[in-house]
Amino acid sequence: MQVLHAPSSPHLSFQSSKPQLRAGLLPSVKSSTLSAVKFPTQAQRDHSFFWTSCKKTILSSDAARAASVEAGTSAVSTETAEGDVLKALSQIIDPDFGTDIVSCGFVKDLKIDEALGEVSFRLELTTPACPIKDMFEQKANEVVAMLPWVKNVEVTMSAQPARPIFAGQLPAGLQTISNIIAVSSCKGGVGKSTVAVNLAYTLAGMGARVGIFDADVYGPSLPTMVSPENRLLEMIPEKRTIIPTDYLGVKLVSFGFSGQGRAIMRGPMVSGVIDQLLTTTEWGELDYLVIDMPPGTGDIQLTLCQVVPLTAAVIVTTPQKLAFIDVAKGVRMFSKLKVPCVAVVENMCHFDADGKRYYPFGRGSGSQVVQQFGIPHLFDLPIRPSLSASGDSGMPEVVADPIGEVAKTFQNLGVCVVQQCAKIRQQVSTAVTYDKSVKAIKVKVPDSDEEFFLHPATVRRNDRSAQSVDEWTGEQKLQYGDVPDDIEPEEIRPMGNYAVSITWPDGFNQIAPYDQLQTMERLVGIVQPTAQS
Repeated sequence: MQVLHAPSSPHLSFQSSKPQLRAGLLPSVKSSTLSAVKFPTQAQRDHSFFWTSCKKTILSSDAARAASVEAGTSAVSTETAEGDVLKALSQIIDPDFGTDIVSCGFVKDLKIDEALGEVSFRLELTTPACPIKDMFEQKANEVVAMLPWVKNVEVTMSAQPARPIFAGQLPAGLQTISNIIAVSSCKGGVGKSTVAVNLAYTLAGMGARVGIFDADVYGPSLPTMVSPENRLLEMIPEKRTIIPTDYLGVKLVSFGFSGQGRAIMRGPMVSGVIDQLLTTTEWGELDYLVIDMPPGTGDIQLTLCQVVPLTAAVIVTTPQKLAFIDVAKGVRMFSKLKVPCVAVVENMCHFDADGKRYYPFGRGSGSQVVQQFGIPHLFDLPIRPSLSASGDSGMPEVVADPIGEVAKTFQNLGVCVVQQCAKIRQQVSTAVTYDKSVKAIKVKVPDSDEEFFLHPATVRRNDRSAQSVDEWTGEQKLQYGDVPDDIEPEEIRPMGNYAVSITWPDGFNQIAPYDQLQTMERLVGIVQPTAQS
């Protein structure tokens, strides 16, 4: 048996021990995860959004068959078996990255026995909640089985360990969380907590490991919306850490579970309590941590956004004009902090009666947010007594009625969040890289088509930290001649969504914001590199 290793991607970072997903958006899950949930049948889950995405993404069987005939015209001896398999697999395109699964580094542990015609490999995806995971598995089996010399194919599915993509010293509790999603409205009473909880349980139903953090100390709503058996957080004095409670496989932390009820305290104290609850909790490995943000854009919200490496935000609004005004403040806050807003949920949009659809609060607030701020996705939620009742009963709507209209909307929202987080992680991880072939730092800022090159010495000389510039006088302490022209970075790592951390040979760690890199003198006439560091 010959063991061969396929190329690996430099920027994929998830893992799960969850069972394989079946075709559809909400597969069945182990009883320890969501034992109370009865998930939709295949026919019920086979809706247009999912299959439209698949049709655009996965190559057709006809194309695969044609490729296999072409591969079969040459003997295996003239082209390695590994090359045959990888060439076949490279026909499958990932929709989020727009690249084949071989280039993405999904193909792992490739083993080939040419004599027996046996091929086995593992597809390591970016998230266990990948909505087209089963399509990848099916097509990988098909395209490899079509090779003339292949008699048996074994494909296993997995994902990489959960970990943040950002550099820096994160609190211990946050070091094994891949994505942190803020659900925000900046206005009370619009259903933000309802969206946060149902989104979390939708992601869990898709196979992800999920936690919910209720960041509202003044009026925590999580204890009302879920019904865990243990309604008190457990403290470990020796380690000074918190053990979250659990409901249907989702980890939960709220001030309401601390035995203190609602807080009466000043802002600075609240910020400290939230920081302690969030960063000292032993979350374990999570693919997604959903933060139910408190209303407003004050100190508490800013503290959360600055302390926590947020991956993305979901904005919740209602059709009223007043809701739009408040939500706009929140979107601008996230924009300044370089947190991408990936979706808008417009709650309480309409209701149906007597065969007609009514819009009691008017129309257009959600679409106005999308248009004005360029947020790509809008989701509508109806006025539904069951949705409100489920929030008061302690069982989320997507659990109580997993095949209803509301659950379908949250399924689409969950797919959107999974896909957008994958794109953001890829963009952030490859935003700033060093190309040894041209000895230049390549910069492609997320959400921008512009790509440019900088000389490493220029970047190092433009450091604005206290070690390079006197904070009081503005005097330049780092002189031009202190940095050799041939200096090269040792490591470049993402630092939030706004900057990178660059380690230099002298041990100095430079924080270089994207905004600053865009203002530096650029190298011109650089030929597109053929290899990357």
